[in-house]
Amino acid sequence: QVQLVESGGGLVQPEGSLRLSCVGSETILSSDPMGWYRQAPGEQRELVARRRAGRDPDYGDFVEGRFSISRDNAKNAVYLQMNNLKPEDTAVYQCYTRRVEGASWRTYWGQGIQVTVSS
Repeated sequence: QVQLVESGGGLVQPEGSLRLSCVGSETILSSDPMGWYRQAPGEQRELVARRRAGRDPDYGDFVEGRFSISRDNAKNAVYLQMNNLKPEDTAVYQCYTRRVEGASWRTYWGQGIQVTVSS
C-alpha cells in the first residue's frame, strides 16, 4: 500500500503563504492522479486541487487563482503552493492518489495536515 506523508502546514497570518508537500512511500505512476482535499470543522470535505495526466489542473472555486498544484514524479510527490491565504482557508488538508489495483480503483490518503490562517 502507498503511504502518503504531508508536511508544510502550520499557522500563518492572513495574506500569508504556505507550501504543502506530499510524498509517497513508493512509486506513483505519472498517469495516476494526485491532489488535495480539505475539510474544516463542521464542513464537508472539498476538493482543493487535482492533477490528472493529460489534463489541466483542477481547482476548487474558492481557490480563485491563489493556489497552484505541481508534481515531481521522480520524488513521487505532489505540492500545493498557497498564497494570499484567508481565515476561511483554515482546515485539515489531505493529499491523495488513486491507482488501479486489480479490476478497480483504490484511493490512498495522507494523514492530513492542519493549516490555520489567523492574525
